[in-house]
Amino acid sequence: MITKLGTWRLAACAVATLLLGAAAFADSPPKRKVIIDQDAFRGPNIDPMIMVIQDPDIEVVGITVESGDGWQKESVAQTLRMLELIGRTDIPVVPGATYPLIDSEEETRRWEKLYGKLAYKGAWMDSWPSYNTMNRPHYHAADVVPPLPEGEPTTKPLAEMAASFLARKTREAPGEITILALGPFTNIALAAKLDEGFAANSKELVIMGGSFNPDTSTVDEFSLQFINNPRVEFNSRWDPEAARIMLHASWRKITVVPTDATVGTTLSPAQVSEAGGADTPASRYFSHYGAPGFPLWDETAAAVWMDPGIVKRSDQLAVDIVIDHGPNYGATLSWAPGFNPGLGEPVVTVVRAVDVARLQRLFIDSMRRPTTH
Repeated sequence: MITKLGTWRLAACAVATLLLGAAAFADSPPKRKVIIDQDAFRGPNIDPMIMVIQDPDIEVVGITVESGDGWQKESVAQTLRMLELIGRTDIPVVPGATYPLIDSEEETRRWEKLYGKLAYKGAWMDSWPSYNTMNRPHYHAADVVPPLPEGEPTTKPLAEMAASFLARKTREAPGEITILALGPFTNIALAAKLDEGFAANSKELVIMGGSFNPDTSTVDEFSLQFINNPRVEFNSRWDPEAARIMLHASWRKITVVPTDATVGTTLSPAQVSEAGGADTPASRYFSHYGAPGFPLWDETAAAVWMDPGIVKRSDQLAVDIVIDHGPNYGATLSWAPGFNPGLGEPVVTVVRAVDVARLQRLFIDSMRRPTTH
C-alpha cells in the first residue's frame, strides 16, 4: 500500500528524473543540419554522402539530385538504393534538374569544334581518352535507368522538385541549414531564383567546384584535365550560368573547395581495405560499390565542413564564373578583394590545402562506423 509520503517521494523522484533528463539534453549540442546537393552517380559521388550521413552529430535534412557525372534519374535510383542498403531510408531524396539552364550536349559539341575537346563531360561522355583508366562507360539517354548492380530501390523519391525543397526547408529553419553543393549547381541556382530569400535563409554554402592553380607536377589521368585548362573544372563547366547565379545570391558565407585542395588525396590500397573491411552497412556498401582509385574530390569539400580543422591553408578571394560562350566558357575567375570589377562577385573562402591524412582518416572511420539515426 502506497502512503501519502510514498506518493510524494515517487513524485519527487519523477520530477528529479525529468530535470536530470532536461539537463542532459541541454548539455547536448543540437545536430548540425545540412542538405546535400549532388550529382549522385555511383562511386566518387555516393561515397562522400555516406561520409556525411554516418556522422552522428549531423542531421541530413535531404539529398537533392541533379545531372552531372550521370543523369538525374539514374542518380536518384542509386541514391535511394544506397540509403536502403545502409539503413537510412528516413532521409528524403529529391529529384532536381536533368539539364543545365542553357548549355546542352549539342551546344557543347559545337563548342568543341571551335575550341577543342573537353577532357571530361560527365553524362555527355560518349567516348573516353586512351589515357583514362578510371572511366565509367555509362553513356545513355537522360530518361534511361540501366539495371543497378546493387539492385533496384523499393523506396520512392519525394514528390517535390529540388529547388522547391531547398527553398522550403531553409525558410522553415532560417540560419540553421548548410547547403553542401557537391555537384553542378543547377538546383541551387533554380532555388535562388524561385525564392530570393533562399541564400540568406541558409546558414552557409560549401561547394566543391572551381579551379585556381591545381598542382600538375605529378601527371596522372586527372591532372591531365588541368595542364592546359587550369581554370576549367567540371561542376562549374557543366552549367556555367547556374554557377554564376549561385555565386551572386545573398549568402551569409561561402566556402569554395576547388580541385587544388584535392590533389594527392587518393586512398592507398591498404586504406581502401580498411574502409571496406568492417562489418557495418556503410563499410559493406563501400566494399562492393565504392570507388577506390579516384581522388577524394567531394569528400574533401564534405570534410572541410564537417571538420574545419582539416584546412591547412585558405585565401579570401572575389570569385566569379565566365558565361561568355567563348574559349573560356565555364572557367573560374578570381581577384584579390578590391581588384574585382564590383559587379556582384562575392568574396569567398577558397581552401587551398588540407590535412590529407586527417581527411583520409575521417573517411575511413565514417565507413567503419555503425549506422545511427
